[in-house]
Amino acid sequence: MDRRLTREALRLMELHQPFVRATVVQATGSVPGKLGASMIVRSDGTTIGTIGGAALEEEVKALAVRALERRKGDLRHFDLAAWKAGGLPSLCGGSVDIAVEYVPAQPNLLLWGGGHVAHALGEILPTLAYDFSVADDRPEWVGVDRFPAADRREVVAPDRLWTVFNPSEFTHLYLLGYNAEKDLVVLRGAIDRFPNVIGLIASASKREHLFARLRADGVSREALSRVRSPIGLEIGAETPAEIAVSVVAEIVASQHPSALPTRAIASQAVPTEDDVVSRPP
Repeated sequence: MDRRLTREALRLMELHQPFVRATVVQATGSVPGKLGASMIVRSDGTTIGTIGGAALEEEVKALAVRALERRKGDLRHFDLAAWKAGGLPSLCGGSVDIAVEYVPAQPNLLLWGGGHVAHALGEILPTLAYDFSVADDRPEWVGVDRFPAADRREVVAPDRLWTVFNPSEFTHLYLLGYNAEKDLVVLRGAIDRFPNVIGLIASASKREHLFARLRADGVSREALSRVRSPIGLEIGAETPAEIAVSVVAEIVASQHPSALPTRAIASQAVPTEDDVVSRPP
C-alpha cells in the first residue's frame, strides 16, 4: 500500500472532496502496473500514483472522470495487446482488471440555529462520522454542553455568517433557525455564496413568505429552486428527532445514489413551489 495515496485519500476526505481510486485488482501476463498498483483521480482531474502509465492510464483517467460525474464506480478489463480486438495500443501482451472506486465527499454540515432539530442532528451525525458545525446568535444555544461533537460552535449574527465560515468547506447548509427574518438574511446570503445543498425547515406559509421576499429582491426562481424545503425524506416525520432522522436518511441516500431503487431516487426530487408539504418549523 502506497503511503502517499493513503495520505492523499485522507486529506481529500478531510477536505470533504470526492475522488476516484483506481486499483489493479487482477493482472495476467506481462503488464506495467502490478497487482495492487493504485492511482487517485481528484475532482479537478489531477492525479497521484500510477497503474502503469501509457494508454491504459489515460483510459482509466477518462473512466474516473465519468465516475465522478455519475457518482458511481466500475470494474473494467483491459488487454494490453494491440493485436487483439479491442486491445489497447500496447505490446506488453498481458491483461489487467481495474477497479474504479468512486469515493463521495464526506458530509460536512453547517447548521444555522441551535434549536431542537439541530440538537437531534448533533446526536445522530457523530454516529455516522459526519462532520458538522453550528451557528446561532444566541450563546446559550450553541454551547459545548449542547453540541459536544461539533467541529465549531459559533455565536454569530446572521449577516456575519459568511465572514466567520467559509461556505466552500461545507457540503450542506441547513437553516433551522427560530426567527424567519434571520433565516431570510442567511438564505439571501447563501443563494449567491453557498455552492452545495441548501435546506430550509419551514411550514409552507413561512417558505412562501421568504421566497416572495427574495423574489422581490430580484432572486430568480431558478436560484430559489436550489433550496430544499421541506428537508429530509418523506417518512411522516413530526418530532425534532424524527425530522433529524429524515434529514440524515436523505444525506445517506445521496451518498449511495446507485444503490437506491427508482422510487427512492424520485422521492428526493426538489419540490416545486406548488408542491410544498408543511413541516413544523
